[in-house]
Amino acid sequence: MATVHNKASKEEVASVVLMPGDPLRARYIAEKYLQDAALINDVRGMLAYTGSYRGKRITVMASGMGCGSMGIYSHELFNKYDVEIIIRTGSCGAYTMDLALMDLFIPDSCWSQSAYASIYSGCTDDVVYPDPELWADLWECAQQKKLAHKKGCLHTSDCFYYKKKEDKHLICEEKKCLAVDMESFALLHNAAIAQKKAATILTVSDHSLLKEKLSAAQRQSGFDEMIEVTLDVLWKHAK
Repeated sequence: MATVHNKASKEEVASVVLMPGDPLRARYIAEKYLQDAALINDVRGMLAYTGSYRGKRITVMASGMGCGSMGIYSHELFNKYDVEIIIRTGSCGAYTMDLALMDLFIPDSCWSQSAYASIYSGCTDDVVYPDPELWADLWECAQQKKLAHKKGCLHTSDCFYYKKKEDKHLICEEKKCLAVDMESFALLHNAAIAQKKAATILTVSDHSLLKEKLSAAQRQSGFDEMIEVTLDVLWKHAK
């Protein structure tokens, strides 16, 4: 069943999906990690591939940037393609010295000022949560691989740039947010409404306190540890 955003047939999409933001990262993951990866979507350049990882089918599909874009693709995957699990693999900006560049951040909650949930479903909650089993699997896998990883609340923002002063320290102190992204709130909310499973694992790419950031090339292909954790967890749940 194709949509206006995704030309793949329902049969071409696996029950579990790894979802980076960047289409080029989706291509990188498919080419490096999946056997017999087939391009199943390129509408609007939002690349998606399905292939085999250790003998099980997995789809990798980009979400684009922001809750609006993530909302479209995750809604369609959950509701049109019968996807059961989506794990977002992306980048985040650190709000705290407890996180360093390239650390893994596995949020156990996500707070946002976004109106996405209210507009999508009428829900007025400003905090959403990952599926607890998926979250625990990501955490355990990162521990087993002895990777630097932290947990805590994630801030999902609708804006990357701000004309007004954004007091990140205040958000960190009042809302207990340790890092920020732009997509996770929509994914986790869509999953809850669809009664499906979702979680997020992020690599710290920017540090607001240290004024440090990764290059575009590092963001595209330098997240192998995060990708490998996600693939191992998806493999566990794939059919």
